[in-house]
Amino acid sequence: MNFNIFKTKQKTPHDLVKHIKDAIYKLDGPDKRKAAEEVSKYLVSMKNILYGEDDHDPSPDLVAQLAQEVYRADLLQLLVLNIQKFEFEIDIYIYIYIYIYNNVAQIFNNLLRRQIGSRWPTVEHICAREEILFNLLRG
Repeated sequence: MNFNIFKTKQKTPHDLVKHIKDAIYKLDGPDKRKAAEEVSKYLVSMKNILYGEDDHDPSPDLVAQLAQEVYRADLLQLLVLNIQKFEFEIDIYIYIYIYIYNNVAQIFNNLLRRQIGSRWPTVEHICAREEILFNLLRG
């Protein structure tokens, strides 16, 4: 019998990507702190899909779905272009910034190392969208 009645339902990869994009666009709005917290929450959910959660290994199907949604929505580019917006008043929000930055780096790294047979889909995606790499190098 499952007694986890208060646990929230895990969002689908499509929903996660949609919500994180919406939260990133809110970083320019008046409530930057709330937007940063939302970005952080959704990045953690994405990271849990990619790396697994607690004692559970990642689901290959969910990882594939998330990767496809990230590519389709061009989320890597959006994260790279907006990562500087995650930095707010350093003395107050430094923990949020570091947490978000580390999650972005881990998600990017996981997707980059993802191999299907002899294919590297994230590498192919970045090769097709060179501006991701150039923006990443620009910082």
